[in-house]
Amino acid sequence: MSFTDEEIAYLRSQPLARLATCAADGQPDVVPTAFEFDGAHFWIGGGPTVVATRKFRNVEAGGHQVALVIDDLVSLDPFVARGIRIYGHAEQPFERVGMVGPGIFIRITPTVSWSWNLAGEPVGDTWYESRKTVHKSV
Repeated sequence: MSFTDEEIAYLRSQPLARLATCAADGQPDVVPTAFEFDGAHFWIGGGPTVVATRKFRNVEAGGHQVALVIDDLVSLDPFVARGIRIYGHAEQPFERVGMVGPGIFIRITPTVSWSWNLAGEPVGDTWYESRKTVHKSV
């Protein structure tokens, strides 16, 4: 995996992501969700009712291209935002034991990611530079 140590530490420090999926009719959908990161994949899921959610239905209907955003706001004065945006491939749901216990989960393999301002410090008069990574399949 090609996340830096700094990016991995940040991912493991954050409990919430926003997951974007796309329905078969092209309608995008984005929802906040808990996630796990195991060093190679992202896991989204929960109890038996999670399969009825739009995000799971979109993946089951063939919408395997997804996006995740994990970010936070360090300060308003000065304004300091940081985060990671991930494009990835979601697999059909399957059963596993995750942070919320046994359940049904989607596994997301990252393909491209961008991170910005993980040092959490303002960058002055310019906007945050981002780091782009193309991830190799594992």
